[in-house]
Amino acid sequence: MSRYWQLWQVARGPTLAVALGILSGCVYRMPIQQGNYLDPAVIAQVKPGMTHSQVRYLLGTPMVPGAFDNTRWDYDYYLKAKRLKGPGRGHVSIYFANNLVARVDSDVKAAPFAEISARGAQAPEPHGGGVH
Repeated sequence: MSRYWQLWQVARGPTLAVALGILSGCVYRMPIQQGNYLDPAVIAQVKPGMTHSQVRYLLGTPMVPGAFDNTRWDYDYYLKAKRLKGPGRGHVSIYFANNLVARVDSDVKAAPFAEISARGAQAPEPHGGGVH
């Protein structure tokens, strides 16, 4: 056997390990998003006295609707975008009394990540009677 072949036999393991280490950093990891995107500007538009349909228009369908009690809607958001960075999380609870918003509890202080859309959302005006 030649000297180069013996050198290759010795260096093959560490060379392969380095190559695999470099290539594993090039793997694309898809962002994992769950729940409704919670934008603080949109959450701030939810005011006491709004109807269920107005809240649904602004925030979407609640992640955890009340099964037996429709006086509380919960919205959760989770986004794991990068490998080494912690996930973005947010939670909003909307409380209703007499089918109107009574109060809003939110732990969303800033947008979890960049805006999804440059177009803002506005709640529609309520249309007379009807169950919401």
